[in-house]
Amino acid sequence: MTRTQPSLVGTLLERRYRVDQLLARGGMSAVYRGLDTRLDRAVAIKIMDPRFADDRSFVDRFVREARSAAQLHHPNVVAVHDQGFDTPAGQDTGLAFLVMELVNGGTLRDLLDEQGQLDVSLALSVAEPVLAALAAAHAAGLVHRDVKPENVLIGRSGQLAGGVVKVGDFGLVRAVASAGTTSSSVILGTVGYLAPEQVATGDTTARSDVYSAGILLYEMLTGRLPYTGDTAISVAYRHVNDDVPRPSELRPDLPPALDDLILRATRRDPERRPADGSEFLTQVQAARAELGLQAVAVPVPPPPDGDRVSDVERTLPNIPAVQQTMPVSGPRGTRAMTRAVPAAPPPPVPPHAGPAAAPDEPRKPRDKRKLIALAIAGVLVLGGLIGAFAFILGDSKVTTTTVPKLAGLTQAEAGDQLRAAKLNPRYSQEFDNTVDANKVIKVDPAPGTTLDQDATVSVVVSKGKPKVPDIQVGTALDTATKAIQEQKLTVVQGTPEYSDTAPKGTVVSVSPGAGTPVEVGGQVTLVLSQGPEPLPPVPDVTGRSKDEAFQMLKQSGFDPQDGGEEFSQSVPAGAVTRTDPPANSPGSKKVKVYVSNAVQVPDVRYRTFDQAADALKQAGLEVDRKGGDGHGHGGFDFVLQQDPAPGSFVPKGTKVKIRGFGG
Repeated sequence: MTRTQPSLVGTLLERRYRVDQLLARGGMSAVYRGLDTRLDRAVAIKIMDPRFADDRSFVDRFVREARSAAQLHHPNVVAVHDQGFDTPAGQDTGLAFLVMELVNGGTLRDLLDEQGQLDVSLALSVAEPVLAALAAAHAAGLVHRDVKPENVLIGRSGQLAGGVVKVGDFGLVRAVASAGTTSSSVILGTVGYLAPEQVATGDTTARSDVYSAGILLYEMLTGRLPYTGDTAISVAYRHVNDDVPRPSELRPDLPPALDDLILRATRRDPERRPADGSEFLTQVQAARAELGLQAVAVPVPPPPDGDRVSDVERTLPNIPAVQQTMPVSGPRGTRAMTRAVPAAPPPPVPPHAGPAAAPDEPRKPRDKRKLIALAIAGVLVLGGLIGAFAFILGDSKVTTTTVPKLAGLTQAEAGDQLRAAKLNPRYSQEFDNTVDANKVIKVDPAPGTTLDQDATVSVVVSKGKPKVPDIQVGTALDTATKAIQEQKLTVVQGTPEYSDTAPKGTVVSVSPGAGTPVEVGGQVTLVLSQGPEPLPPVPDVTGRSKDEAFQMLKQSGFDPQDGGEEFSQSVPAGAVTRTDPPANSPGSKKVKVYVSNAVQVPDVRYRTFDQAADALKQAGLEVDRKGGDGHGHGGFDFVLQQDPAPGSFVPKGTKVKIRGFGG
């Protein structure tokens, strides 16, 4: 159960940091505008929920993560100045807090709420500093774990035309995850941006931040998240089990390079994503260069209530009562934002009675005063009517605008001019033979047309000349045709060719080659496969040595393969017994060659029994001897008979009978 936290406004933490004004409140913490009284510096103070104070594991992790975050010194990282733990007077619970750089402005969430989907140039101009901040953190061994629009702050800068983008809240999710007060059923971080491994195993690495940054870029370009659902669990399930769809499905005018960029960053397998923020930043910059887009100024969004906080004051501000401070629901980083409290209405003015008239006062002066009052009232009424009429006329003038000339400008330049004219761009892309890629071809309505402010203008941006798509060998004809026609090119079929690698009817080659610019409607020639080239009949290599057989087959265009050994009564050992496919058949490219392992029985007749036995054993045969001891049948000690007969082909290990005289 969450404890009720008394007002902290006016509290002095660690005798140094004065809590001045509530800026935002989230589920884990509240952010206050404060003052470092030692340095006379305005700061943001993030005070963690009191329920974490009793958890020692959280406090220890909170301190470690704060120290790590304080080591990050980067222009796109919200600086952490200090961390502390204090028990304010009158409270029985300690408070863990961070002291951070105060960013005067809003968040990326505010910008998205204000504009919806962003121009490509603007989206990339926000993404690059976010990734630069993540790159610095990853290089320092720190993972953010909660990249989302609420943690991307956009503040005013006196040096830049637009706002400066900063990332805050490094390490806080990890600290909260260590707290025993955190329910195991709670999915930490915003579920819409969680990497699959964060949901499945809780593991987080630099590649997890890359995934979240990819989702962030997806939302900036499309105005929505890729996954939505009735419950957090249903959204988390889709992160784990579904591939992020191409953003061009929601915004068809997006260049394919951005589709590929986001799909690479949001692959479910972490090993297939960019390794860290630095690698992803390099890919984003390469895509921007490929598209010819220039970085644009990032507008500082107003807070949801429209109020804006002034630059950092050097004097003590008026401290409003807690009831008069407007908290912002949801985590809002360190945004400096308050809602002005309307002044109490003045008390009603009592009717003015004036002094009582003297009995002898003449009537004429009093009548004269009435006439003067009536005249003044008439003038005021007439002036009010004239002013109202002038206001209406003036207001009608400022509610219309004129479509500017945009032909030849880049998409980013066109977007800037339309926004300056208070018009909203809607982009589409077309191939064009004469207008360079990313340059405006035409607009609708035409330049010079008068429109109401906030009207939408259709801007057609050139994709340049079509380029021959990359079609791999073996691609089906209908798939290749569709890819070519999508580039507004014409398919022509060339003379079919034999191919050992492309199945019959699929693509063997494309001309011109992939990536070649071709004018709209130009021809692209597809050469289709006729399958493998027909081969001559398999030559008869039976009885030849294995080496000789392999050579003959190769010369005939075949690919000989070793089929192993087998016994043959007619083929000597080491010679070819057969092929598969067999000789003289129209076989396939590969031909298996089988070799005989038969043993030819040696002639051991007229040798002594011992000599005969040795010869047979050396040939891999067994011996069945009878006689040969020098004492039988006349004392002859040599072989006169053998079975099987000399020269026979027998399996290895066959027993050969040898006999002497009369045996």
